[in-house]
This record gives sequence, C-alpha cells and structure tokens, in this order.
Amino acid sequence: MFNPVLFYCYDAYCGWCYGFSKVIQQIDAEYSKYVPIEVLSGGMILPEKPVHIGITASFIEGAYKTVEEYTGVEFGEDYLWHIKNPDNSDWYPNSEKPAIAMCILKEYYPEKQVAFAADLQYALHYEGRDLTDNESYRHLIDKYGIQPEAFYTKLESEEFKEKAYYEFQLCKQLQVKGYPCLLLQTGESKFYLVSNGYSNFETVNTRLINILKEVTGK
Repeated sequence: MFNPVLFYCYDAYCGWCYGFSKVIQQIDAEYSKYVPIEVLSGGMILPEKPVHIGITASFIEGAYKTVEEYTGVEFGEDYLWHIKNPDNSDWYPNSEKPAIAMCILKEYYPEKQVAFAADLQYALHYEGRDLTDNESYRHLIDKYGIQPEAFYTKLESEEFKEKAYYEFQLCKQLQVKGYPCLLLQTGESKFYLVSNGYSNFETVNTRLINILKEVTGK
C-alpha cells in the first residue's frame, strides 16, 4: 500500500507563499503524523545574469498589499524599504541559495522543513534579509543548532547545489505553474492538486479530507 505524501512547492521569494506560511504550518501540525510533507523549492527566480530588484519593485509595491489583505500576513518595513527605494538597494534576487539552504536543513531535520521554509520567508519578507548573502542564514543555523562551518561548507558545495536544481526540475515535472502549490501523491504516478495559489486553511483542509476519503474509503 502506498503511503500518501503531500508536496509543498514554494519559493523563498514568492510573496504569496509568504502569505501561505501560516496555512501550511497549520496543515503540517494537523497532518504530518500520518501524511509527511515534503517541501520543494521551485526556482522562481534564476536569472542567467543578476537582475536588480528595481526591475520588479514597482510590481511588488502594488502586489504586496493584496497579499496582506487576502492572507493577513504583514510585510516588514526593512523588506519594503528595498521595494520603495530600489535606486538605493543592493538586492539582486535569486532563488538558488535559499533552495540550497533548504536542502541542507532537510538533511539535518526533515521533520522541520515546513518551519524552515516559513523562517526563510520571514527572514526575507519581514526582516529584510538578503537571501543571496551567506550571513543572512546565521541566525537560522543558530536557531536550528547546526554547526556553522558545516553549514557554510555545504552551502557552497556542488552536491547541495545539485540537490536544489533537482527540486527545480521536479517541480517542472510535476507541472507546477505557480506558487504556492500543494500536491498529494497517493500512488507511484497518482497526484491530486490540492491547492494552486493561495487558499485558506479551511479550504485546504476540506480538500485534503475529501481526497483522503476517496483514496482510503474512510
């Protein structure tokens, strides 16, 4: 018998995923004992050449308010400073490094990957930490009790970079078109789309209950 697995496809730079953080943490608390949750980084921002935050700042400045209204999440002033003052910002967003950091954390604490995803998003969207900067992870490795030298060695390693890019490819193979996305795997090649884009806890919970009833007959 195949044990169901819930895939949470997200990106550290995705504002709607930040808004979804409380929902997925609540789902994790309710379901993780019998439905493991696997966090996959989608690689939303992977420019061949660095692209300055100024290119997307005006879009984000309009969009973040919608995310706040729909989800109740709050974007921090330290993050919004870069959005409102792009000419003075030194940010060049890239999804690669936070995805590598996620792969490292998953190796240490696979049961805490949902929490770590939320922490990464809070670090960026509320605290205004630059996730392309190695130092932006120091408070998290302290929180999770990871030895700094080991973490930073892995952060720069080809091995964990390959793991991150494998996740990017896996999201493509799963035909994920946007984030956040929740997929429930109930068989070797059987997947149910639980949520595409933001949904509140009640909606996601109801869908999960109905799918699991259909699959298990209970």
